[in-house]
Parts: sequence; C-alpha cells; structure tokens
Amino acid sequence: MTIEPMLTEEMPASALVARVLEEAGIEMVFGISGGHTGRIVQGLSKYQNSIRTVLVREESLGGVMAEIYGRLTRRPGVLLGQGPWVLGNGLIGTIEAHLSSSPMLLLTDFSDAPRFTLHAPYQQATGDWGSWDARRAFGGVTKHVMQAHDPIAAVQATQLAIKHAMTGQPGPVAVLYAHDSLAGSVAPDSHPMLYPTRHYLPSPPPPVAARSVEAAATALRSAQKPVLIAGNGVRIAQAYDQLRQLAETAGLPVATTAAGKGCFAETHPLALGVFGTFGTAAANATIAEADLVLVIGSKLSPSDTAWENRALLDPTRQTFVQIDIEPRNASWNYPAEHVLIGDAAITLDQLIEAVGSRGTDRRQQAERRVAAHRERHGYFNDRAYFADGRPILPQRAIGELMRNLPEDAIVTCDAGENRIMMTHFYQTKRHEGFLQAAGSGPMGFGIPAALGAKLVHPDRPVVAVVGDGGFAMTMNGLMTALEQDIPIVTVVFNNNALGWVLHGSGPFAAEFRDFDHAAIARAMGCRGTRVEDPSALAPALREALSARAPTVIDVRTSLEVTFADITSQLAKDASPRRR
Repeated sequence: MTIEPMLTEEMPASALVARVLEEAGIEMVFGISGGHTGRIVQGLSKYQNSIRTVLVREESLGGVMAEIYGRLTRRPGVLLGQGPWVLGNGLIGTIEAHLSSSPMLLLTDFSDAPRFTLHAPYQQATGDWGSWDARRAFGGVTKHVMQAHDPIAAVQATQLAIKHAMTGQPGPVAVLYAHDSLAGSVAPDSHPMLYPTRHYLPSPPPPVAARSVEAAATALRSAQKPVLIAGNGVRIAQAYDQLRQLAETAGLPVATTAAGKGCFAETHPLALGVFGTFGTAAANATIAEADLVLVIGSKLSPSDTAWENRALLDPTRQTFVQIDIEPRNASWNYPAEHVLIGDAAITLDQLIEAVGSRGTDRRQQAERRVAAHRERHGYFNDRAYFADGRPILPQRAIGELMRNLPEDAIVTCDAGENRIMMTHFYQTKRHEGFLQAAGSGPMGFGIPAALGAKLVHPDRPVVAVVGDGGFAMTMNGLMTALEQDIPIVTVVFNNNALGWVLHGSGPFAAEFRDFDHAAIARAMGCRGTRVEDPSALAPALREALSARAPTVIDVRTSLEVTFADITSQLAKDASPRRR
C-alpha cells in the first residue's frame, strides 16, 4: 500500500489543525477564542459543515462539555482557548478527564510575543524568566503535554495528541502552540513530511490471551455466589450490551460504583444499584456474601468500598477477577487472582464466549438472590418518594423525576448533597441515563455536563440536577443553551445552603439568601418555574420536557434529610474519622 502525503497544496497551519480534527472524526469543539488560538478558530470556520464550534461564556463550561463529549463518544473532546484561562478556568473538565479517563484535547497556547520573551512578558507561558510555565502546569493534570514552535509541528503535535489521548487508558492531552506555529503555512514539499491523520489513530487494543480468559471463566462457573461490579470504564468502552449479556449468561447480580451508575439499568432483575458508602443496602449485602467479585473498569476508591471495610470486600475470603485497560490499575487496592488487561467491550465479548451457554438455571438463581435482597433491604421504594411536606423532601423531588422522565432521559448531576441523594435514590431505567463527575466531584458540573450530553444525544431529554450553590457557579451556561439551541432542563434543589457543608461542619459560611432561580432564568430568556408545592412538580416537569426550550425548575427543598442518613453503616464503621 502506498502512503499518500497529507498535502497537495500549501495551506495555513491553523487550517491544517482544524483539518486534523475533522480527519479524526471529531465533530465538536468547545471554548473561547483567545490569544494565538484565534487562528485555529479561523481555521475551523472553513470546516463548519463537519465540525460544530460551540462558543461558551467561560472556559469551565467548555472543559466539562469537552469531557462529557469524550466520555460519551470515545473521541477526544476539544477545549480551545488561551493558555492562562484554559488552565485557570477550564481545569474542572481537565481534572475530571484525567481522573476518569476521558479522551480530551486542550488546544491552547504559550501566549508568547516573538523576540520579546524576556521583555516583561504579558500572559506569557513559555517558562522563560518572568513568565509562567504552561508545560509544567498542564503536566500535572494531563497524560502528556505537546508543544509546537513551527507550522509543521503544529500539525504533527495535534495528530500525536489525538493518538495519545485515545491510546491505552484515555485521558487529556494538552497542545501548546507558539505564535509562529500558527502564523505560518505548510507546503507539500515541507520537511518533515505530513501524512493523513488516520495513520495516527490508535488501532483497537489486542484481545486478552485466551488462557487467561478461560481461567477467569472457569472461576466464574465454579463460584456459588458471584457478583459483578461495573465502573466508569464500562461507559468509556461503551460496553453496555456486553455487560448485560455477560450478567445474563453467567448469572451475575450487577452492582455499580457511583462513577459507574448509569452503565446498567437499575430496573433490570439482576440490578442492585450503587454499592459502597452511599449505595443500596441490597447491593452491599449481595457483595458482602459473594465468593467471587468480578470488577470491570473501576479503581475501587475508598468511597466505593466503604473505606475498605472487610465485611464488604475481602480478598482473603473472596476471589477477585479484574478487567481494566490500564495495567497499573490491576490489583491496585485488592489482589486479583485473575487479571484481564484489555478494552472492556472486547474482553467481555471474550469472556461471554468462554463462559458459554449456561441455560436459564444460573440466571434464575441470580435473579432470586437479587429479589430476596431487594425484599429484605428495600430497593428504590422509599415511602418519602410520595411525601407531601413543605419544603419538599429531596426524595419526593427525585420520585417525581423517576415517574415523569421518559426511559431514554439522561440525568446529569452536580456535586454536593444533591448528588448523593440522586446517587442513592434515583433509579436509572436504561444504560447511559445518568452522568456525574466520576473522578473529581466538582461543583458546577451538572449544567455544562447536560449541555454536552444534549449535543451528543440531541434526540434524548437531558435534565441537570443541581444544588443552588452549583447553579450559581454555572448559570451562565443557560446563555450558551439559548445561543446554541440546546434545550436542557435544569432542576435546582434550592435549600439556601451548601447542604454537604452545613450537615458536615455546621451552618457557619454554609448558608445562602433565598434567590428565585426561575426568575433569573426568565431574565436570561429561558423558561423558569418555581415549585414550592410537591403536587406542582410533576406538571412542571412535563411542561419543561414538552417545551423543548432551556428551562429551570427551582424546587424549594428541605434540609431535613442529610447525607448521613443514607451513609452505609459499613462506611460509618470503617471511616477514618472513627479511628
């Protein structure tokens, strides 16, 4: 096969950077033009039919939208902007992508002034005397930092950044462009030679060795009470169907980590919901009695494991089987007797074939185990889902979401006590129906996450559930929703407080004035409804979903229920605070 060159005519480097993104199949870019990256925006203008450039009002919005795009598509989400502010403002999405393994590109600059790098530099990030060092700063929160100082390097660095963001365990990669790299052009005979971007895209990961897969399958077949734990890695690999098929074939009850919530429908007869510190009692009881634990795409954080309470997970009495794309994650916190390093979707296909047809007996036995624990411990049947008190209990608000959102709805969550309530009480109806910050847990995540999810899935209803604190941080995202025609619904749990802080540390510096967030939304041009009566919430949700316009529902919620009320006793017993 003959490898053709990339160019047949001279082109500006800025247009070539945009072309690289198109060749990689990247359909959206998020950010704000600034510094030298304005030239890339000019290049993107030539590719408007294939790449949507989404102008945001602040870099943190673009960063989260890019992270969500990467998480849901397996293609790098792109945050574009000037170096100091992609770092200073866009760090929420970058850290989330770094900790949660979402492919992401940060296309930014050194903000350098050619020939004046030592003359009282303004904004300059080259690391020279008197300036700040962007390479070192971005290096702490990304997989790698590329730098480009000439036009050819601008193209090659972008291609290699895409490759690195997608290879192995995905993550964010920064590209720092110097002024000269975007100001020039590249000719067909330029040296080094440029080649089409498809040659730099990573190949599918290889399958796991058959012997290792068969050994894991044998352990699964021999187990009497196996259980499966699904993490965010299932979502990154888009292995939803394989996860369900293995669970049904091998007869495996399925619990998820908090980060993995939304990877498996919690209405499925094998579903247990989230396990761990804020998990369901049914999930924790099933895992505690298991003789084999299959962990897929999870690092098993302390919160997941109820602070490593051995009554929940214990490798001295349970066999661990682990599937992960990153070798460093293998046997990280718990020694695994069977480690399968590979892409979750590919590896699960192998495991399904190796387990073979088990008939219906194994599945029925697992479903009976799940049903028994649901009956004994309760499962998404809290009586407060129908509570009539005022202010409105969070459970009632969540119950109305469950009853009124269609099956294909996507819910995104912010940080704080509202997210804990949603993780514990909200029951997902299908895969990819729930998104939260999987690794970093920042406030200000819910609204931009909803914007990103709606852009990826324009035909699905998307609802952001946020607290009043998180809403205040990113309500400017509603301007982007209006300008870009992104009809999300935002439900604000408005309790005039940082609930997590208030219930964990006391009221000092944790309480807010009573703001009418619906009125703020209306002032922006969105739809806005304030709900104080529980019976008014269902009609408000139905109207918002049918309106197909950015809508805010400001719900006056109670502080009566706290995160401590739904914290597992396992976590309370093992918490470092008790020691």
